[in-house]
Amino acid sequence: MQERIYLTPTPVRIWHWLNALGIVTLCVTGAQIRFPEYVNFFGTYKAAIRLHHTAGIVVALSFILWLFYYGVVAKMLVKLYVPTGEDLKVGAIRQAIFYFFYYFTGTKENPHQESPTNKFNPMQKGAYVVIMMVLVPLIIVTGLVLLNLEPLRELLHVFGGVRVVAGIHFLVACALCAFLPTHFYLATLGHTPFAHFKPMWTGWEDHHDH
Repeated sequence: MQERIYLTPTPVRIWHWLNALGIVTLCVTGAQIRFPEYVNFFGTYKAAIRLHHTAGIVVALSFILWLFYYGVVAKMLVKLYVPTGEDLKVGAIRQAIFYFFYYFTGTKENPHQESPTNKFNPMQKGAYVVIMMVLVPLIIVTGLVLLNLEPLRELLHVFGGVRVVAGIHFLVACALCAFLPTHFYLATLGHTPFAHFKPMWTGWEDHHDH
């Protein structure tokens, strides 16, 4: 038996693909800026910098869209993204066992069943709360500081100088770049490899009884 649920509203889908395009662009342009002798996708160094700055502004604006939608419009930011005590004590372990063992043996179904008010399993909540509430704001703030060095000179001293801010920005960027292939792989772990991709295009997900 198959049931269709409207899992991903239009504003979230817009944010997701806007954010994905921005972060991929930031990763590629950032690689050229950091290692120009090895990476050259955009011709000149200045072109990579301009595109990096533009993508950074897009990611910052898309983050504001995400925060406004879930925090103000849907009012579900904490419910969807912050793990509960039960998630931390039992749910995360149960989900990890499923991912590392039962998914490949097919002997048990996923302990987490998605719904519009409970979209993410305990492991996803833990990852997203760190990424969306710590890493993304941190890379946006450090990026804006580096983009406006002269007017924010006093703020730079608070952070420890340009090298410290640039170092934090680079390390957080590495973490976000590493998250991309992990995110893509985990998205294939539905009842079909593309089952979790469909809601990000249409909004609807098909649930199947086992």
